[in-house]
Amino acid sequence: MSPTRCVIEVGKFVDMVTDRNSFGKDSTVDGTEEFAWLRRSDGPSSDRRVGPLVREYRLAKGLKQAAVARDLGITQQFLSQVETGARNLTLDQRQGFVRVLGIPAEELGLAGRRRSGPMPRETTAAVAESRGRWRVQRQWLNQHRAELGNMAVEWHAGENPVARTALITGEDWLADRPVELGSVRLRLDERPQPAHLTGAESVTTPIRPLRTPDAAFETYSSAVKHLDPPELFESRPSYRYLGGSVSAPEMHFGLAAYFDKIDVSEALAHELAAATMDGSVQDAAALRGNLPFRELIGDPFDAARRAIIPAITTLTVRLRRYPAEPSFLLHWRDPHRVATAAGIYDVVPAGEFQPSSVALWDRENDFSLWRNIVREFSEELLGRPEHDGSRSAPIDYVRWPLYQQLGAARGQGKLTAFVLGMGLDALTLAATILTVVVIDDDVFEEVFGATVRFNEEGEVVAFGDGSAADGIPFTASAVDRLLDREPLAAPGAACLALAWKHRHSLFS
Repeated sequence: MSPTRCVIEVGKFVDMVTDRNSFGKDSTVDGTEEFAWLRRSDGPSSDRRVGPLVREYRLAKGLKQAAVARDLGITQQFLSQVETGARNLTLDQRQGFVRVLGIPAEELGLAGRRRSGPMPRETTAAVAESRGRWRVQRQWLNQHRAELGNMAVEWHAGENPVARTALITGEDWLADRPVELGSVRLRLDERPQPAHLTGAESVTTPIRPLRTPDAAFETYSSAVKHLDPPELFESRPSYRYLGGSVSAPEMHFGLAAYFDKIDVSEALAHELAAATMDGSVQDAAALRGNLPFRELIGDPFDAARRAIIPAITTLTVRLRRYPAEPSFLLHWRDPHRVATAAGIYDVVPAGEFQPSSVALWDRENDFSLWRNIVREFSEELLGRPEHDGSRSAPIDYVRWPLYQQLGAARGQGKLTAFVLGMGLDALTLAATILTVVVIDDDVFEEVFGATVRFNEEGEVVAFGDGSAADGIPFTASAVDRLLDREPLAAPGAACLALAWKHRHSLFS
């Protein structure tokens, strides 16, 4: 056990993390208390790009901050905060930057959201109507994933749900207690593995809009790519679950492509959204017979019937010195930047279980839960570029400083990593391996003290007046509020609920 963990007396610690009313209280004027809660940007998703853009244009014109601030009618301090990403801009302020610095209006979100490619030609009224209806349905889906997830749990009532979440699990998919990450053996079979269902079946035609007057898009992913592309959307090799469990502890995998997952999971979610968005359906029972693709899936845990391609979701717990409460990191997933679990909160980091590139050597080199988690830490907490296959050699994990730091902390007992199990989001039937990493405060401060607020997938959420690195208090009050009242991704909710259930094992 590390020195940091020895600081906390067991009795005091148990009382601390069990107290239902011990976090983030602010006093109101009448003396009553209310919770200071989650804080994230209220501005459009482009705000994280505004700061560097403003600075780039200002420097290109050879202007000082004071001069630009004067012309804009703001303080130099305000402009400095804009350039560092600490401030969001109003519509009038954006127009001011267009006028003073000559920044193109569309770069500041004033002419509609920029797309990654040209808008497709909608050659006929029928095509335009079909695509427009699909876009509206997808937007509604991203605004109501939490509610739709709860309805999907009712639909799959015969399965094993994780209490208070929209995650369902197969037999032996959850461990009785947290399993040390390194004890789970992984097996990889690179031979082709057929899938009976791909999302191109005729029952999905109603949720695949028209590509031409005579034909629908062949797959759901192709519709997303052409009609509503998020900023991160490419099909990469991914590890496909074939069998086994954390309890064994051995898991078997093959290979598939990321879009194989999108074509089924997002199509399932879209089908449910389209069937319920008019408000006439209030419960799952009324949906029977109206979700043909979901009914065609059959056993959602059958790894041979469809490609089950898991992500890895990690609850990162910062174990602070007593009397400070432990905390965990929370993320808002920007629907303009991601294709799955969009518009809701999730724990962080979270990412697909996949090789870092299409190169053959990366299939084996990256086939590790821990290596995938470290890559996600690098990208989502430190804001470093994603490993995207641009290298001509495998990642040298042994010499990677971040990997060395976290590995050393793990060896010293200052960082522990666990697997809780695997489950399926009831809405999309997308799989996730549920993990927890507990980090002592000194290690966290050294490695992740400069946690970025914005990353490529969204925003790391602050709490009250704290910073992104401070996280959310890991207390009963915070856990209850997130699970019961906030739109939280099913895997993140399951990580949080199970970690709270097993908190004594995780922190011993």
